[in-house]
Amino acid sequence: MIKKKVLFIGDFGIDDIVALLFAYYSEKIDIVGVVVDYGNISKENATRTATFIQEITEKTNIPIIGGAVQPLTGENPTYFPEIHGEYGMGPIYPKIKQEPPSEFENFHQISSVINKYEHELTIVNVGRLTSLATAIVLYPNLMSKVKELYIMGGAFLYPGNASPVAEANFYSDHYAANLVLTYAENIKIFPLNITNYAIIPEKQLNELYEFTKAKDDQVGQMLKPMIDYYSNWYKKRDPSISGGPMHDLLALWATVNNDAFQFIEKPVKIDTSNGDARGLSIGDFRPYKELAEFPKHSIAIRFDYDYFVSDVIRTFKNETNF
Repeated sequence: MIKKKVLFIGDFGIDDIVALLFAYYSEKIDIVGVVVDYGNISKENATRTATFIQEITEKTNIPIIGGAVQPLTGENPTYFPEIHGEYGMGPIYPKIKQEPPSEFENFHQISSVINKYEHELTIVNVGRLTSLATAIVLYPNLMSKVKELYIMGGAFLYPGNASPVAEANFYSDHYAANLVLTYAENIKIFPLNITNYAIIPEKQLNELYEFTKAKDDQVGQMLKPMIDYYSNWYKKRDPSISGGPMHDLLALWATVNNDAFQFIEKPVKIDTSNGDARGLSIGDFRPYKELAEFPKHSIAIRFDYDYFVSDVIRTFKNETNF
């Protein structure tokens, strides 16, 4: 089986980490680089967590690349320890053997990864889009060597989670989001419209925990305390929800399960104002022949939820990829 080569860009909240761990368990995905960004936690803490994950999975050959520290807006980022924990792992503190440098910068390595896997690389961006936008500005010709981009972000004709109308990744750096969607091609967008429903049921999560415990799978046993921490916050905010949505896991899972999704191609842009519409995902969904002259992208509008849950659980029961 030829594995899908993936450069993972995340802001290292709980759903980012679950997504990354899923890729390591998967027999279909080959993570060839991990870009650590500010976002849910600081870049410094994200670097420590990425180092911890690298150590416990023994994936020490996968390069960790230092991404953005703050958005293109120049604003100081807001972090969310109440949702994701101080280190993006809920109640888990990452103890590592080798401390990463306090000022970690090797951003140029993104170009090395893209050149190495020319025309076969998939970029999965599940955090803020600052680093990806920066790469497009620094290496505009290089991005033509990327096969496809999968982006978790946006909310189309749907409530936001960072504001009444905007999703957090697009809201937090609306300039970067619009730049990426203006200049990058072959993009698939996974908005809140569907990622809000990517919830792993408590029953299956408990069964997975018992399975990993019986197998003495230390990595797998981290999933339940992290997801419980995350879900508890969501349930406090909205008692009607059954758990914490695995936004980022769904976007990464899609890279090897495109057939489980329905996509629609429409013109897209992001509101770059700083008013109430900041970060708003604008898609032209009119049933006309002539639509707005925004760049067109594929937007995921439906997915096979039952298959998603069953495949995720099955994959996490597989230890052969370690």
